[in-house]
Amino acid sequence: MPIDGTSEAREPRIRLGMVGGGRDAFIGGVHRIASRIDDEYELVAGCFSSTPEKSQASGRDLGLDPSRVYDNFAEMAKREARLKTGIDAVAIVTPNHMHYPVAREFLKRGIHVICDKPLTASLTEAKRMVQAAESSGALFILTHNYTGYPMVRQAREMVASGELGEIRVVNVEYAQDWLTEDLESTGQKQAGWRTDPARSGAGGSTGDIGTHAFNLASFVTGLTLSELSADLQSFVEGRRVDDNGHVLMRFDGGARGMLWCSQVAPGNENALRLRVYGTKGGLEWAQEDPNYLWFTPFGQPKRLITRGGAGSGGAAGRVSRIPPGHPEGYLEGFANIYTEAARAIRAAKAGEGAPEGVVYPSVQDGFKGVAFVDACVRSSKRNGAWVSPVK
Repeated sequence: MPIDGTSEAREPRIRLGMVGGGRDAFIGGVHRIASRIDDEYELVAGCFSSTPEKSQASGRDLGLDPSRVYDNFAEMAKREARLKTGIDAVAIVTPNHMHYPVAREFLKRGIHVICDKPLTASLTEAKRMVQAAESSGALFILTHNYTGYPMVRQAREMVASGELGEIRVVNVEYAQDWLTEDLESTGQKQAGWRTDPARSGAGGSTGDIGTHAFNLASFVTGLTLSELSADLQSFVEGRRVDDNGHVLMRFDGGARGMLWCSQVAPGNENALRLRVYGTKGGLEWAQEDPNYLWFTPFGQPKRLITRGGAGSGGAAGRVSRIPPGHPEGYLEGFANIYTEAARAIRAAKAGEGAPEGVVYPSVQDGFKGVAFVDACVRSSKRNGAWVSPVK
């Protein structure tokens, strides 16, 4: 506050809409919390379900003006684009197969899109999404939330600055146990759509959590995948998508990698872990202990870098909120993506490029994730043959 006691006017909050994320939808609530943590957004409109009654009920739960709660997303896009106080951005938190048709309606009206991962359920739609985003002029932000964690930003900064030397080996894994049994047959909503190839896409664990692991490895190392060999399994009888996958990876420049994703690994909740090794040293990071990053310079003792502590740099600091020793994690990582998006949206409104340092996963990153899943499925069907992802 200025010394004369007057307060500075803050910029208006970004008017946010949401498609999906109604009652009983886990990820919708996460996105709403994340959008509010830094007070950059106000949720003003939505189409929260494919059922009009459920959409209206969800709108009432959220205290929205009934006239801004819609029965279908196409109507929402048309009307909001015409309103003087229409939405600036829309959050898409539907099952995967709806990402493209929903995003298309908003992109063609110049409304910025914040979309949950993976980008789409198919490679064909991923290509169309890239075209729609590039021809729109609106921003497209993909919520690979783990890229928002401070120590992931720290790791990326260290790799980019050459502290690890030339990268040789990348190991990444994401293990869960919640689909160890045939949960989808019980009527559980999340299991139902995530194991339905018509809604999730051809990849099960590869699309749901394998894309997170692949994106994390790519984000931190900056490496480009050249080819892979995948062995995918559906261990639960009758399951139509994979629930476990082992993937060998070759990167441009000669680095090698391994990726394991599993939703049938008892004892694992959200065990996302990344290890990167170069000619000068190695890094280790685990999502369930996210405020710590282990760095081992070759020939020296292992060093612990903590969020906000000694050794932590500017990339981590700009996405941290609270003092060291107080844990930041999943919701804050999501919030960092939303806040990066807000900075980019405000700059776009002013006719400017994104401010220096703003980083978020893009539609191109999303395409690479879908191409990764497609390559895994093709390789596994050919008994682990080496295949290249579609560019």
